Amino acid sequence: MAELVLGLGTSHTPMLSLDPQYWHLMGEADKNNPELVSVPDGELCSYEELLERADPNIPKHISLEKFEAKHKAIQKAIATLTQTLEEAAPDVAVIISDDQDELLFEDNMPTYSIFWGDNYPLMPYNREGSDSPIAQALAAGWGDVEMDVPVDSGLGRHIIEYMMEAEVDVAQFRRFRADYGGSVARLYPSVHGGESSFVKETPPRPFTMPHGFSFVIKRIMNNSPIPIVPLFQNIYPPNQPTTKRAFNIGRALRGAIESWDTGKRVAVIASGGLSHFVVDEELDQMALKGMQEKDPEQLYNLPRHRLNSAASEIRNWIVASGATEHLDMEILDYVPVYRSPAGTGGGWAFARWM
Repeated sequence: MAELVLGLGTSHTPMLSLDPQYWHLMGEADKNNPELVSVPDGELCSYEELLERADPNIPKHISLEKFEAKHKAIQKAIATLTQTLEEAAPDVAVIISDDQDELLFEDNMPTYSIFWGDNYPLMPYNREGSDSPIAQALAAGWGDVEMDVPVDSGLGRHIIEYMMEAEVDVAQFRRFRADYGGSVARLYPSVHGGESSFVKETPPRPFTMPHGFSFVIKRIMNNSPIPIVPLFQNIYPPNQPTTKRAFNIGRALRGAIESWDTGKRVAVIASGGLSHFVVDEELDQMALKGMQEKDPEQLYNLPRHRLNSAASEIRNWIVASGATEHLDMEILDYVPVYRSPAGTGGGWAFARWM
């Protein structure tokens, strides 16, 4: 039978591939980000509204000197993840991530989906004619080499069939359309009461591998990927999974891997998170503590209203935590980066289960 031998967790923000002297540019861009949510109530708000509520001590964390130290720590953690994967030498990696207006839209938004084709095309990130530092960082972090990433379709199919036998419903796909586009409403509570009305529209365009998966190929596997199985987890309401569901999906994933009739060694890799586009250090520490202490109840009870917007990616890590209960978690680093006085930025985290 197969064996689950390793778990990795990594953030995948463009900041990880952006020179720290340009981090302030992302802070400036946050002023126009329509998906900012306030901490700790998780309500959608404008940058100006967020600034009014922000801790006045946040500016103390914003300087080139501090950015350079944090950038150095981040690169060290990523290098450790790469080395760990190389030394463990698994035969296949199940990558757990999400889709952000890339392939999945309101015409079909499954809570969980597994790709099990023979390979997964990766297109270089489209800079759209821009040579800005941020555009270069997106390409450096999310893919700059066109390739067909090998997929272990046998494991992918086995996971799907195991999940269905275990009464865990998952969607599946193994083909691509020529173009992808559509709309996704951000159905978050608003500081003005009720629900936000923001809908992001994406014009149809060719697209293949979402950035959460391509980051692993580019930065963790150094563009030399082992076979993968992509597991998509939805981050948008109204069909976001609960954290309990995410943890138990992880448990079922381990069951599927260990019942796979091969001698292969398998890794699981969670890509995304932790809190962003606004830093929520308290939430991040609650999640990391629950995962490191193997405490499902603490993870089940994470405040769901604080998992709105991009902080929902914490669920990707919770799936990996559920799959690796038999392994011990080592937090390589947790690097909260405030890139504006309003508290925008993220809690970037890196960990391994061995």
